[in-house]
Amino acid sequence: MPNSEDIRGAPPSAPAELLSSRPARIVVADDDRLARQMLVSILHKAGFQVEAVDDGQEALELIGRGGVDLALLDIVMPRLTGLEACRLLKSMTSETFLPVVLVTVKTDTASRVEGLKIGADDYVCKPFEEEELLARVAAMLRIKRLHDHVAAQRAYLEQLSIHDEMTGLYNYRYLFTRLNEEFKRAERYHEPFACVLVDIDRLKAMNEAGGRTLGDAVIRRVADGIRRSVREVDVVARYGGEEFLIVLPSTHFAGSLTVAERIWREASGNPVEFGGEPRPCSVSIGVSLYPSRDVRTKDALIRAAESALHQAKREGGNRICVFQQHGQIYTPTGSAEPPAPPPPPKLRRSSDPAFVAAQDDQREPQTRRGTDLPPLPSRKPV
Repeated sequence: MPNSEDIRGAPPSAPAELLSSRPARIVVADDDRLARQMLVSILHKAGFQVEAVDDGQEALELIGRGGVDLALLDIVMPRLTGLEACRLLKSMTSETFLPVVLVTVKTDTASRVEGLKIGADDYVCKPFEEEELLARVAAMLRIKRLHDHVAAQRAYLEQLSIHDEMTGLYNYRYLFTRLNEEFKRAERYHEPFACVLVDIDRLKAMNEAGGRTLGDAVIRRVADGIRRSVREVDVVARYGGEEFLIVLPSTHFAGSLTVAERIWREASGNPVEFGGEPRPCSVSIGVSLYPSRDVRTKDALIRAAESALHQAKREGGNRICVFQQHGQIYTPTGSAEPPAPPPPPKLRRSSDPAFVAAQDDQREPQTRRGTDLPPLPSRKPV
């Protein structure tokens, strides 16, 4: 499961260019001062950024701080030999590629063979042949650039595989993986669970009035508002062209309404600037809860949210519907701008036992998100 900085999702960024404009940074480790100075001089003249140390331990510490493109290590050094440093470096950089070139004397065949066995990428022999040294260094840096390019492309494709490119939210495929995980967790630990389905009202009319540019701007604006309205542990995904699904773990009746109304206010209180004038937008929201009388499975939870959303659309849109057997509709009132908390939702009381039980559950002294309980620590202030 991906571990992102924001588990709600973030826009995937394109990979870096294959060739960097900055000069390659090389660490030279050699306890022989003359040999070290010669290496530094040759590499400096070739345009590389060089940092020199006199033992393997210092080289490890320097490389551990990051930003190094290649290491040149003498085989025989105090404290930590080149072979030991090479072994440690390869274990430190198992997920990236750092070329390690060993520096040996021509007669030390055994050390060269041992170094290549433990992961060294190449070697150069003393006394140095300048052209050979530069050719070997250039070859290693070329391989590193290609490796970094492939790694960046792989990371980019992994991002695209789970994110919606337009909004940066999670996509439909990843949503159902996480939804299944969270539902199983709720079943196992008998925790409340909620889904919120959001649909942008009259998006087709906006597309006709301002083209796809306006429609896409509205979709991104609503997506940003949803992202600001939820906790880091909540999962937000693009469910369809103009629909979004929010998975709310450990959330019961009152907490789900709080989130739904916050999303509603974010959408209605932030018009999209287009053509020099603000274009207002609104959303319809359906909320479903687990456990409840008609929701015992993950699929039933999704169907309940869709049913609630359809009911909200039938009632004219720009409102919230909570699925409780027959559904309950209310339209939040007031502006989205004042910082004061929203008033309690005005719900029509139902005689349905499932709805009454849901109302009573919000008063249970359990660790649930509700209006009578403090928010979870991870919730960001809105």
